Order: sequence, then C-alpha cells, then structure tokens
Amino acid sequence: MEFSIIQNNINKIFRCLEGSDTQLIAVTKTRTSEEINAAIACGVRHIGENRVQELLEKYDHIQRENVSIHLIGRLQTNKVKYIIDKVDLIHSVDSYRLAAEISKRASAINKVQDILVEINIGGEESKGGILPDELCDFLKNISSLPSLRIRGLMAIPPIQIEPHQNYEYFLKMRQLLVDISNKKLDNINMDILSMGMSDDYEDAIKAGSSFIRVGRGIFGQRNSTEVK
Repeated sequence: MEFSIIQNNINKIFRCLEGSDTQLIAVTKTRTSEEINAAIACGVRHIGENRVQELLEKYDHIQRENVSIHLIGRLQTNKVKYIIDKVDLIHSVDSYRLAAEISKRASAINKVQDILVEINIGGEESKGGILPDELCDFLKNISSLPSLRIRGLMAIPPIQIEPHQNYEYFLKMRQLLVDISNKKLDNINMDILSMGMSDDYEDAIKAGSSFIRVGRGIFGQRNSTEVK
C-alpha cells in the first residue's frame, strides 16, 4: 500500500482519538516490514502481531525505537520462549498453563512480563478467553506467579452485522475492569483495556478502551500470502 494512503488512514484514526486516553495499536498480520515502518513513520507507537513466526521474521527489520511490541493473537505455551524477550505486552492469556509458562520464561531472563487476560465476553464456544464469571477466580490463581504483571483485560466481541452492536459488549468490559479493580486483589493492576478493531473502534473509544487494535483500517485488506 502507498505511504500516502497509510498516512491518511492513520491520521483519520488519530483524529478520532483526540480528547481520549485511547492509544492505537497497528495490527500487522501479513504486513511487510516496509508497511510497518511506514506506519511508524506516521506516528504509530504500538505494533501488534498475531503470530509468533511472523514476529520473529519481521522483528529485526522493524524500526523499534520508541515503539512497543504487542503479541495480540493466540499464544501456544511451546512458543513463549521465542518471544519473551521481544514483546512488551501479551494480550491473550486465558489459561493457568500459559500464564505459568510466561512467568517461567520471563523469570529466566530477569524480566517482569506485562500481560492482559483475554475475556470471552460474548460467551462464544468457538473463541478462547475466560468467561466473565470465572475471571475473579482465574486472577487469584495466576496472581501468585512470579515475573508476571497483570495489567488488565482484552476482548474480541462477536462479529456483528449492524454498526454499533458491539458497544454493549465494550461497556460490559469496562464495567468488568472497574469491578475487578474495586476488589483490590494482590498483584492485579486493572489499568489497561484492549478492545475495538477496524469496524468498531469508535465505539470502543467511547467506552473507554485503552488500546484499539486496527489493521485493515490502516493497511487495507490483508495480504493473502505469508510475510517473509
């Protein structure tokens, strides 16, 4: 995609962010390092990768100064070791086993890893994530793991046909964050809420999202081939 198109798309999103505390994560699945660096040149300061392999392939080719790297997709326990020294925030923690592996690998390099807990806010069987009524117990189970810093929650609401239908899910996520914060659990900091994508980020901003994750809204439709 041409630099000018990426720039125009990012500027449009930045205008929507004015007056809010929400920050933009550019989702870079299937995108080339050239496209990613173009987005960074336009002011993007957070990059979100879905796949470990893609992150590894592109990592050394990305302009990373003053840029945070997020792992936003599904993360298998056997791949944690490959990215633990490369990512600032892991968004998709939804099992004790994964949390324990992250803690173990972070401890080995003297790092405290920031994580978010993924919430299955729509109760969809096809999706991962912790159900809202199971969240408190899950947090208590993982809060004692060393080398983890639990920063907040992430969600991918159900795919909707009509505009604005996900706003109610965003409000539920915001309330869930507030409810957990009020419990003042040990080693739990509920200061990040990751929600909102290309089709619904404006509603997510209104609902108080900390990070919106936008790929197509910046780069256009995804490339069909794997990125090298």
